[in-house]
Amino acid sequence: MKKTVAVILGIYLCLSCCPEKDGGVRLWVQAGAFDRQDCVVSVELPDGNGTAEWELSERKGWRNVQVPSQTVEIAGRTMLYWILTGHTKAGDVRIFTARAVEKCLVRNVMEVDDTQKALVLKKDGKPVLQYNYAYIEPPAGVDTVFRRSGFIHPAWSPAGNVLTNIQPEDHYHHFGIWNPWTRVVYGDHTYDLWNLGDRQGTVRAGAIRGIARGAVFSGYDAALDHLAFTPEGEQILMEECWKVKAWNLPGVFLWDFESHLYPSVPLLMEAYRYAGFSCRATPEWTGENCVMLTSEGKTRQEIDGSTARWIFMTGDTQTGRSGLLFLSHPQNYNAPEPLRIWDKQANGGRGDAFINFAPTKNKNWELTPGRHYLLRYRVAAYEGEMTPATADRLWNDWAHPPVVEIK
Repeated sequence: MKKTVAVILGIYLCLSCCPEKDGGVRLWVQAGAFDRQDCVVSVELPDGNGTAEWELSERKGWRNVQVPSQTVEIAGRTMLYWILTGHTKAGDVRIFTARAVEKCLVRNVMEVDDTQKALVLKKDGKPVLQYNYAYIEPPAGVDTVFRRSGFIHPAWSPAGNVLTNIQPEDHYHHFGIWNPWTRVVYGDHTYDLWNLGDRQGTVRAGAIRGIARGAVFSGYDAALDHLAFTPEGEQILMEECWKVKAWNLPGVFLWDFESHLYPSVPLLMEAYRYAGFSCRATPEWTGENCVMLTSEGKTRQEIDGSTARWIFMTGDTQTGRSGLLFLSHPQNYNAPEPLRIWDKQANGGRGDAFINFAPTKNKNWELTPGRHYLLRYRVAAYEGEMTPATADRLWNDWAHPPVVEIK
């Protein structure tokens, strides 16, 4: 019996450690310190001999089971993405094999529709989010200074509920999910690119630089200009690139938002109580039906000015209860980031839902031309109620992902 076990173990070790005879690459995924559930993983692959397509399978017992995957060429690097499906316990290792192929026949579950005014990211035909690259005009009779492009609206829940709001009459400069800066010091002047009514500046959508579709994610890269209205005319203070990916996870709309900042001139982002990545939620959510909670256990009346790794808001919708969870990456500037939110009495007592991760709420940020600055956020739209345990798991999956090694 001991001899049989030894032989089986020897065969397993041989299969696990030897290179694939057909040129495949063995990938070991280590869960690490956390339990995982339907977790996004990625790895940089070696040169695919002229092909950008790879086929992935997982070793399960003595069988190899094909796994949906997606490859992307980034600056000469081949990145492979897939979902570590199901439950993986902390400390576990799962073994996959990737092989370069001429054509990988997989269905594009994750799609992008271009309406010629906006990009709509979809999962199995259902809209996840819409990026508006064309100008949206303000309501009739409202000053055209409030027209804007380069923002996300709607963001939907899996049941199809619209969870964002734009140009509400109380704040015409609010645009769903957007990313402006409030106190930008250039030379001897300070410019407000958030409050459009002050006519000091704005943010304007630029070119769409890339679109991705596939079995694992859909997404886009979009350029934006941060403009100051100087006495000499418009001045581009900073170029930005949004890299957005929506993932093929079950039961939730999960998507990533990356803001890549490239200052054109020396800038000081002066400390102010709100600036940066923000969300104005659906008008259905008020102080009476919308709850908020942070990673530090603070509720809506306690949150403003506190710091957190994540924050969620859940409110009434047409189908019951839906919500948005926002995760802030630990490598972001001034992490864990300060928060600006509206409490239940805000906005004339209505208590409309507004959330802002504001890295410059309590600290200046100096940006230098020629350097690249990155802010990363992950968003989950869900049905029902969010729990701290689920929010922590999603944050750990992203902030401390499984380690993938090529063996």
